Amino acid sequence: MEGPHAPRAVPGFELVAPASVEEAIAALRAADDGGATAIAGGTDLLLDLDDGRLAPRRVVSLRRLPWRTLDWLDGALTVGATLPLRSLEDDREVRRRLPGLWQAVHAVGSVALRHRATLGGNLGRSAPASDLIPMLLALDAEVDLVGPRGERRVPVDDFVRASRRTALLPGELIRSVRVPEPRPSAYLWQRVRPANDISQIAVAVAFSPGRRHWSIAVAGMPPRPALLPDVARDLGDGAPSDAALTAAAARASRAVPITGDQRASEEYRRRLVGTLLTRAVRAVPFEGGRPL
Repeated sequence: MEGPHAPRAVPGFELVAPASVEEAIAALRAADDGGATAIAGGTDLLLDLDDGRLAPRRVVSLRRLPWRTLDWLDGALTVGATLPLRSLEDDREVRRRLPGLWQAVHAVGSVALRHRATLGGNLGRSAPASDLIPMLLALDAEVDLVGPRGERRVPVDDFVRASRRTALLPGELIRSVRVPEPRPSAYLWQRVRPANDISQIAVAVAFSPGRRHWSIAVAGMPPRPALLPDVARDLGDGAPSDAALTAAAARASRAVPITGDQRASEEYRRRLVGTLLTRAVRAVPFEGGRPL
């Protein structure tokens, strides 16, 4: 069969499924010149393999590793890298204590996709329009890594560098993601279709009761989702006044490095940033100037 609908020849690769973390690291190191890649849920990676955008000699499956976990310890949430997003979405404590994270997870694709997609895989692929990365940025989340040199912890803001580019060293794997404290938070997005589409713009906001400060992150523009610390300072140290919120929304519309493309114009995106920021901040529950 020839023509545009002819099946593509997908380059062959070796698939391995190590039973231990040590075996997984060794499998990656055996081809650490870029010839190996790890796979968790595979919802994004499989598309790259099928389209030929990625052609590794070896694919290391993480499905047998003991990382399908969700734990609360001293107020901090730790999510194993291979836990399906649907399990995170179904957790009542996540929805109650980190509402913005729950909203971001719920925004990812469809129910079927969330049964396979993982937090670790989403971070590893680091797409500019990721629903999860902006919320993790606003929550000051950290990534726990393990590799040939041992273990280390890296803030998400330092880990994500650009689309398909992260701080992973050769042979390293994402073991888990840690959110340091429960935070009143919200995540809002705008896209053409509710499911299986890429957000034109998305805004994540979170308030830290302990540090009494806001964090704001925006996604939907290259090269990666980004924090907006100057905009967050406009909101003050509690429930913002209408004037402070208006100033923050205006600054966000000016400050975000937005460009237009086939999905939305630059002008439309700039309007969206201010609107979504205003709605997201107002969605964070306060009473008497303090978060509920």
